[in-house]
Amino acid sequence: MSSNSIVSYHPTAGLSYDPTESIYWDADALRAETTRVFEVCHGCRMCFKFCDSFPNLFEFIEKTEGEDVRKLTGEQIDAVMGDCFQCKLCEVQCPYTPRENHEFQLDFPKLVHRWSAQRHRRVGAGLRERILGDPDQAGRIARWLPSVANRLNRSSLHRWFGEKLLGIHRDARLPNWAPTSFETWARGAGRVRPAEDGIEIVLFPTCTVQNHEPDIGRDTLEVLDRNGASSACTEGLACCGMPAWEHGDLPAVTRQAAATLDVLMPYVARGAKVLVLQPSCAMMLRREWPTMLDGPDRQRAKRLAEAVVEPGEWLWSIRKEARFNTDFKTGPGETVHYHVPCHLRAQAVGFRSRELLKKLPGVTSVPAVTECCGHDGTYAMKVESHDASARIGQRAFDGMKEGNSEVWVTDCALAGLQFEQHAGRRALHPMTVLARSYRGESFAPLRKP
Repeated sequence: MSSNSIVSYHPTAGLSYDPTESIYWDADALRAETTRVFEVCHGCRMCFKFCDSFPNLFEFIEKTEGEDVRKLTGEQIDAVMGDCFQCKLCEVQCPYTPRENHEFQLDFPKLVHRWSAQRHRRVGAGLRERILGDPDQAGRIARWLPSVANRLNRSSLHRWFGEKLLGIHRDARLPNWAPTSFETWARGAGRVRPAEDGIEIVLFPTCTVQNHEPDIGRDTLEVLDRNGASSACTEGLACCGMPAWEHGDLPAVTRQAAATLDVLMPYVARGAKVLVLQPSCAMMLRREWPTMLDGPDRQRAKRLAEAVVEPGEWLWSIRKEARFNTDFKTGPGETVHYHVPCHLRAQAVGFRSRELLKKLPGVTSVPAVTECCGHDGTYAMKVESHDASARIGQRAFDGMKEGNSEVWVTDCALAGLQFEQHAGRRALHPMTVLARSYRGESFAPLRKP
């Protein structure tokens, strides 16, 4: 505990991480709990390196008289909260969390969510937040003329206007819009199937795969087919809600979650696993929905969470079964650098994709880079945080460049985009690497001198 302070480390009466509780929305209760959490963090300092929230918090406190956390201004608190981009690594490392069943019951990312939710209730969302918070709508609009949308994303004049009008940094690399959504492809390929007995896996492709990277979805289906899985795609899924939740728009999250629950629960009721193709989305379905939704949807979300799996996690779970297919024909090189997404770490399910890469022909080493890449959804796109995103990700960029790895791999497509912009090489999704190996494709075009 800081010197000259009498702020207790133990929870205040205003502790709440549940938006269905009335105390969650009490501004005075939030301020008291924020003071308590900041005091614990100042005394611990374990999380100094993850983002700008903690270094700035420590500096603000040290500049007060007597290093008194109670003397922080509202503007300083807002700055600390605003610097958090929900990587969750502080919660992963923190010894004082509900996950650890510790008496302090500290969850810094959920505290920030509470602050964001109260702010959104007071002032609403700006145009940028409404656009970034609804990737489904953005995808529908972009697919009217995807080639035009992609050209505009590469136009310096258009990006200049986008920066001035929307606050989206002109230099932030934006993902390409696919001419055909994954859902449309799946329908045409006969992969959309109704909920019925015998379906082992239903895909939740995520907005990234749906709108930008449908090849990841196709590669995943191929890997599932080669391993004897009965899989299905479906229609009408909505965004997991993370882009909206980043700026506290709980009503949008609950609408999106309800739509997705309506689609997925018939599959879950018949015993299917829900294979989620992005770690951030899997984390939302697994860890966030069950604690933020209300009434019947909370109960449905808890049932859904039990069915959620990552692609590598599921494939690793059948490794001792006869159907597990190791007929890999080509390999990506002796050394493959694997980046561990922050939101995969937050789920505590292990680095199963990394273990699968070790089974590829010729692979002798798969170094794991566990540093945050700094992208974190919309954080890398915004004017005020684009440069910080690159700075925070530098340790990950340096880690991926170490040694002579010819192919980089990450479960997060947005991390792949971040590496492409700031480290000069796109990281592939592990299901894409496995699918290429099954097909016997060469990885030579990926190699760089």
